[in-house]
Amino acid sequence: MNVLITGGAGYIGSNTSLMFLDKGHNVTIVDNLVTGYKELIPNKANFIKSDISNVKNFSNLFKEKKIDIVIHFAAHTKVSESLKFPQKYYENNYDKAKIFIDECIKQGIKKIIFSSSAAVYGNVNKKDIYENEKTNPTNPYSKTKLKLENYLRQLGEEKKVSCIILRYFNVSGADKKMRSGLMSNSENLIKAICEVATNKKETFVINGNDYNTKDGTPIRDFIHVSDLAEMHLISAEKIFKDNIVSTDIYNCGYGRGYSVKDVIKVINDLVTNKIQIEVGPRRKGDIEYSIANVSKFKKNFNWKPKFDDLKTILATALDWEKKI
Repeated sequence: MNVLITGGAGYIGSNTSLMFLDKGHNVTIVDNLVTGYKELIPNKANFIKSDISNVKNFSNLFKEKKIDIVIHFAAHTKVSESLKFPQKYYENNYDKAKIFIDECIKQGIKKIIFSSSAAVYGNVNKKDIYENEKTNPTNPYSKTKLKLENYLRQLGEEKKVSCIILRYFNVSGADKKMRSGLMSNSENLIKAICEVATNKKETFVINGNDYNTKDGTPIRDFIHVSDLAEMHLISAEKIFKDNIVSTDIYNCGYGRGYSVKDVIKVINDLVTNKIQIEVGPRRKGDIEYSIANVSKFKKNFNWKPKFDDLKTILATALDWEKKI
């Protein structure tokens, strides 16, 4: 396949690019490097530095290469930032993405994988969230994700695109060969813990220990970034072969949850000195449970994750944190 990946210099985008390249596919990355990192771009990928809305910057690409599939990652992703600068998120995550997608259709590219988020479900305290759960996004970030989902679904109904929408739960870990991982994200729990474990920060703050869970801390569904990358590959292979115009949505997780204290316990087993912990107040908007039901993807694609193990997730995240 000839694959165009937007945001391929980011955490998940670069790991997915590696997955496609490892399988022998041709990858072109479009990234403006505002939040991406040039050092994460795989050597074998064709790279175009551009904002996705500046379609003239890569119009030649559409003429020179037959792009089979677009995988759209490019987006701002921080909830706290989206609350401060909502217009920035609507412009980047929706308006610019719409310009890009419309250009793809104009150029005859009608197969799209979209990087969405479990945040579109909102504050659903469930151990089993299905794809047909009512959506109720609670911040500008998640609202922009749902808005673009709805636009893609509309295009699907109009038979203009075939699209698979992937709703991520908590993505963590790093490429086992240490070619890519998370560079920076203040809102990623495992990243924050690894920064303390590698002495980059002194203390890890647990935001609330009075939730109605087994140990008082919130429970999340963590998925290793390499398994998530494979879910993109499998999805792309399906719509590449399929001539059926459709739009489908899949949760991306493991269907099991770990608490904040579970994560701390496992990280302490991996390091010599136990990490320093403080307990702070709850953060506004945090929920007790968020666990995906992933039976739909597993059944439809006969998929079995390869890294469904909290220790593996943490070990790769820790090794990456040491590397950078």
